[in-house]
Amino acid sequence: MGTGNSGFSGAGLRRLREVLARHVESGKIPGLVALVSRDGQTHVETLGTMRHDGGAPMRRDTIFRMASTSKPVSMAAAMVLLDECRLRLDDLVEPWLPELAGRQVLKRIDGPLDDTVPARRPITVRDVLTSTFGLGMDMTSVGTPIFNAIFEQGLTPSGPQPQPEPDEWMRRLGTLPLMHQPGERWQYQISNDLVGVLVSRVTGQSFEEFLRERLFEPLGMKDTAFHVPADKIDRLPDLYAPDPATGEFLVWDEAKGGRWSEPSAFQGGGGGLVSTADDYHAYFRMLLNGGTHEGRRILSRPAVELMTTNRLTPEQQAAVHAMATGNVHISFGQGQQGGWGLGMAVRTHRGDYAPVGQFGWDGGSGTSAYADPRNRLTGILLTQVGYSVPSPARLMNDFWTTLYQAIDD
Repeated sequence: MGTGNSGFSGAGLRRLREVLARHVESGKIPGLVALVSRDGQTHVETLGTMRHDGGAPMRRDTIFRMASTSKPVSMAAAMVLLDECRLRLDDLVEPWLPELAGRQVLKRIDGPLDDTVPARRPITVRDVLTSTFGLGMDMTSVGTPIFNAIFEQGLTPSGPQPQPEPDEWMRRLGTLPLMHQPGERWQYQISNDLVGVLVSRVTGQSFEEFLRERLFEPLGMKDTAFHVPADKIDRLPDLYAPDPATGEFLVWDEAKGGRWSEPSAFQGGGGGLVSTADDYHAYFRMLLNGGTHEGRRILSRPAVELMTTNRLTPEQQAAVHAMATGNVHISFGQGQQGGWGLGMAVRTHRGDYAPVGQFGWDGGSGTSAYADPRNRLTGILLTQVGYSVPSPARLMNDFWTTLYQAIDD
């Protein structure tokens, strides 16, 4: 479905559909939902089926596991607290997160866990929001004792077992040394889950309750949550992680009886949300509108600007770029935007069709959501194939390429 006079050419939108259909017809992508919007006009494509072997067709209201595409949305909860001065960027986190007091830091990233020095300073709210508090998923440290310990403690959502409830998660986090001094280096994932715990302890509400009250309900995000209730479970497809060697479709998480079919003990801001294309469109459109939605202010304009501009120092940005380009065999080329704001990537150089200033992120379950202030454009691509194979990343690349070639001013 589409609308006229949307700033997209008819030929460009036809090419977009043809390219997306090619991926589905290849058999490597069972189905997808794609939403593109510009200047208030929206175009949606729904292709393929909910299962790799057929089944119900994809629908506009199909619910997807957003994985790391949760990060840009969940960060807004912290921004609400900054707007209301319930948090300050340079507050110490210890009053709410006492498990992070008195930190020790590894002498060497590959060293034993007890070979440490005291942290030079305490951890601040700014460190947590900018993903620089000292601990995270650094793909250059795979196989080191600290990397292994993060998985063994169940501190990430990608392990074999679900994450424990927040207080136990914090207890386990507090047993580990930091990988780097606070504020020194950007690191992935754990900060975003930590934001959820911080918000919950500051507000006295569960992370989901606060998000629903201050974000989801005002934006009309009626299908966004940390699990899918029984009356909606037929709208959730199985999630596949195909065999990297053979391409065989393997179910990583079933819809019925799977991880997202029941409330989670840990509401992970880093990767726990489920949502729809229209829900995410409402959120990113609010960011493009400077924090307002249909005349109602959700976030202040400065909060949005803080989230969507690069927060990394030149040294941190160089390390992020090196990590991205050095691991293209794992990421299949994704994650090379250069900069990072709060909870999302911010493009600081033009390495493909997207311009400097585009912001958003991708998810390992085959999800992608970005907004582009320069072109007043939002794009959301949702599927159910994980990054165990390159097909979802290639789909994302082609989606963004064809979206940008469809612009017609």
